[in-house]
This record gives sequence, C-alpha cells and structure tokens, in this order.
Amino acid sequence: MRQLVGEAGLLNWQAEFRDPALEALFKRSILAHHACQLRLALCLIAGLFLAFAAADYSVLGLGGDFFILLVARLATVAACLAVALAVWRRPGVAHRVLPVNLVSLLCLSVILMTILLRPIHTGIHVASLVVASMALYLFLPNRLPWMLAGNAYLLAGFLTVSLVGSSLPPMLVMTSLLLLLFVNLLGWLTILHLKRLKREQFALLLEERHINRRLKEEIRERKELEARLRYMACTDGLTGVANRRHVFELAGQELRRARRDGTPLSICMVDVDLFKRLNDLHGHAVGDMVLTSVAGCCRSVLRECDILGRYGGEEFVIVLPLADLATAAAVGERLRRRVSGLALPMLGQQAQLSVTVGISQIAPGESRLDPVLLRADRALYAGKARGRNRVVVAGSPPKGMRFDFPTTLWLPELAAMPDAEIATDEAEAPVAIPADEPPPGRS
Repeated sequence: MRQLVGEAGLLNWQAEFRDPALEALFKRSILAHHACQLRLALCLIAGLFLAFAAADYSVLGLGGDFFILLVARLATVAACLAVALAVWRRPGVAHRVLPVNLVSLLCLSVILMTILLRPIHTGIHVASLVVASMALYLFLPNRLPWMLAGNAYLLAGFLTVSLVGSSLPPMLVMTSLLLLLFVNLLGWLTILHLKRLKREQFALLLEERHINRRLKEEIRERKELEARLRYMACTDGLTGVANRRHVFELAGQELRRARRDGTPLSICMVDVDLFKRLNDLHGHAVGDMVLTSVAGCCRSVLRECDILGRYGGEEFVIVLPLADLATAAAVGERLRRRVSGLALPMLGQQAQLSVTVGISQIAPGESRLDPVLLRADRALYAGKARGRNRVVVAGSPPKGMRFDFPTTLWLPELAAMPDAEIATDEAEAPVAIPADEPPPGRS
C-alpha cells in the first residue's frame, strides 16, 4: 500500500492526498492529535517567552528597551494562551489558518525584535531562530505553504534586521543564513517524510477497514448461503414443509424421546383424494397450488411441536409427539374438515377437495418407524377403499370415550399386522422403508 500511495499519484507535492474528500477525512481523523499538540506547543512557547523576559531584565535593566520587549512578550504570551484555550474548547480551531498563522507571525516578530533590542549574545539569537524555524515545521499543525511562508518571513526579517538595525558581523550573518537555509531544508524534508508516513498509515487503515468490511460481507453471504442450502436440504421446495429425509430424521428423534420417557407417539399419513384426476383436468400448476393449500391446512391444525413433512407426490406425513390415537384422530378429523372447506376458484364450484388420513401409534417395544408407518399406510389404503374423505385409525378407540365423527373409522385389525414382524431392538435384519424415492401416488 505504501508503494501504491507513493507511485500511484495519490499524494501531491505537499505530501497530502490529491482527493479533497480523502484529505478531509484524514484531517478529521487526526484533529484530536493536532489540537493536543498545538495546545502543548503554545503553552511551552508562552513559558519560554516569560522566561526570556527575566533574561531581558538581567541584560537590559529597567530601560525603555526592556519595557518594549516586556510588552511584546506579554502580548505574545496572551495570544498563545488565548489560542490554546480556544483550541481546548473547540479542537477545530487547530486546523484554521488565521489563528495559527497570527500567533506564528507574532512570535517570529518578537524574536526579530529581540535581535534589534538585544544586540549582544548573538549565539542566543541564532539558536532562537533555529528553534523557531524547526518549531514551524514540527509543532504547528499548518499546511506546508504556510510553513514555508513563515520561514521565509523569518529569513527575510533576520536579513533585514542584520543589515539595517543590528551590529552583527557580516560573516556571522552569512553563517546564520546558511544555517537557517539548511534547517529549512532539513525541516521541509522531515515534515514531508512525516506527512507521507502518516498518510500511508491512514491509507493502510482504510484498506484494512475495507478488507474487513468485505470479509464480513463475505462471511454474511456465506452464512446466508449455508442457511439457504440447509433450508433446501431439509425443506420441500413446493410446499415449504420438511422433505422426506428431514421428516424421518425428526421423527427418529421423537421416537427415541418417546421410548426414553414412555410417552405416546402417533403418525398420520395424509393423501389428497383423486389428485391424479385433478392434475389431468386442471394441469400441474393447479395441482401444485392444491398441494400448497393442503400443506397450509396441515400447519393450521398442528401444534408447534408437531412435525409435518411431504412424504412424496400428494402424500404428507405428520408426527404427533405426546399424542395417543384419540388425540391423533381428533387432529385428523380437524384436518379433513379444514381441507373439505377449502374454496379454490381454479377448481370450479363442483370440484370438492378432500383428503384421506391414516393413523397409527408406536407400540410398546418398537424401536423403528417402519411398523408404525406400515400400519398408517394400511389405514390410509383402507380409507381409500371405503370411499375416501375420511380418517382411519389403526387401533381400537379408548374405552369409555365416544366419537361422533361418522367419517372416522377405527380398525383394530390393522394394529395387529399378522403378516408383519414388529421391529424391536432384538430384530436381526430390519428392513427400512427407502427414503430416497417417493412412493407411488394413490387416487
């Protein structure tokens, strides 16, 4: 990035960003540092001018020259402290041209005035000029043209004072000018190097922040993609319910929980009646809308803990934790009525949508879902054979309970399953229902 800043023309001859917006952003970021530096520099300058006032008294005594220098130094001290107070209250003053340049001009003028009124101790005068020149470059947060202008004023003033109103030897004046020119060259190169380094660091910081933002954006997009992939892997794309694989994973978890806690677990197989005929008459688009509507009806009659998934084709499977056959039968009947009451304009007035529901419950000792799914499937076949649009339960109704639903059939013989083995932990070779292919549709 440093090479990019230096070679790509991002900085001008003042070692500042060519882009005004970027330079303004940099100045805002460094404003607090510049304000603190300026306050400290002004306070130190004020202290030095007060200290030199005591030195003036030891050299000049209580004469007129001393009082002139004293007034000038006190005015400079007051100006420095006033600007320092303004910067403390409003840090933005540190980047204003007028206050900083006025204080600089006043300080330089008093230093030049000292050369006129204190002609002795020439070494001190030269040292004060060198310090003032370096201070303009290093401690005052001003732009480079104003730094150069201040030093030019200092050089021109020293030359004028030396030739017109001072008794300094010519060789000392020439040596002092050469020293000041060297100090200016050194200060110029130093401030350019420092400004370039600061802006390179700022550019690196911006680049790091940009990379971090891009990285966060990529992480967010990747998380969203992973969430979409998980959703696609677990959800049926048409109806929005769990797909076949995912519903069996959830059902397996509920089966283990039911066996551990000794709680009932029921399974409902739901099939849309005459779905093939509906597809042939109205097209697959209407069939897809019907499946979506039936899935919505299923959601509306289920609890949050219940599991709904698409088994395949026009079939759905519902897993009801903590539900016995009576509860499952009531849920199936509510679902049947809800679907029968659907009014779909695309089917016309005469076409009535209905579903057949087959229900079974996990038997004691069963460790897999195959037997209960087989019983629910047989109950579903029995409902189809008995005219559709009904709920068939593979089991006996609870004793002492009456069910006034004429469309609900209880078939205890389906719960026995004489030609199927009950899958238990001791079963040697269980045969699982394949979960990768949907079963053939039923009409």
